[in-house]
Amino acid sequence: MPTTPDPFDLMIFARVAETGSFSAAAERLGLPKSTVSRRITVLEAQLGERLLQRSTRRNFLTEMGQRILIPAEQIIHEVDAVMAVAEHRQVTPSGRLRVSVPGDLAAISLAPMLAEFSKAYSEIQLELDLSPRYVDVIADGFDLAIRIGGEAQDLRLTTRHLVDLGIGLYASPQYSDRAGQPDTPEALAQHDILVLLADGVPVNWVLNKDAQLVPADMSGRRVCANSYELLFRLARSGAGITAMPDLFARPYLASGELVRILPAWSLAPAMVRAVFPSRQLMPRKTRVFLDALLGHLKPRPLRAPQPVPA
Repeated sequence: MPTTPDPFDLMIFARVAETGSFSAAAERLGLPKSTVSRRITVLEAQLGERLLQRSTRRNFLTEMGQRILIPAEQIIHEVDAVMAVAEHRQVTPSGRLRVSVPGDLAAISLAPMLAEFSKAYSEIQLELDLSPRYVDVIADGFDLAIRIGGEAQDLRLTTRHLVDLGIGLYASPQYSDRAGQPDTPEALAQHDILVLLADGVPVNWVLNKDAQLVPADMSGRRVCANSYELLFRLARSGAGITAMPDLFARPYLASGELVRILPAWSLAPAMVRAVFPSRQLMPRKTRVFLDALLGHLKPRPLRAPQPVPA
């Protein structure tokens, strides 16, 4: 009974049939001529029949060789198709990209980057999961997850540090004009405070200035919510003072919609990291998304003062 042939041997046979000689096929395949000859001999032994009639000038197909040539050529076509897909995806990132992102980060900060990314990479279908759950990247089929704070615990995943988010206190100019600005952390007790909830518990503020740590008096707490985005909107509407990542506040400081409260003080930064199944053989679609994230999140250098014309 014939034994199952190696598909690679069938590919070698198809190349020999195409070129008409062992030498030309070997050159086409990047193999030694002796290897090509030996693999054809092995293939013939497995199939139990001679496939080629050898001559000093050219090889001719036997009846058996003619019968298996089309299936052997089909293997080459399938391999070429696989290589074409791989080469296209390396040159032009494509396919579905599933990313888990904290909803607040996506809505407040990442929307412009996501819009630019979708325009720049039209062959990537970006699928964003903004649910607050801590997804299982591998079991749930995600290419990448962005996480804020916490420690990496899953040894199956690779972690890439993206940025440390500085956190400050912010309010609207309208609130500041109405209620004034505190000049010390203790004075926050006299102000309306908008506080983040984590696991149902208000997050207390510990302010830091030059390594001096001062717990804020939170007795002025007016609103608690488990959404940075809601607190952010409330602060912009003049409802009070809230703590938020400087990255979220940056464009609204520039537009005058927010002011920094106690600018010399800050809260502990929050680490933003990306986790993904493996750094080796990372799909190009994932790599370009990571690059876009880093470009958007990295701190922007201050512009050097421009010389005043004489």
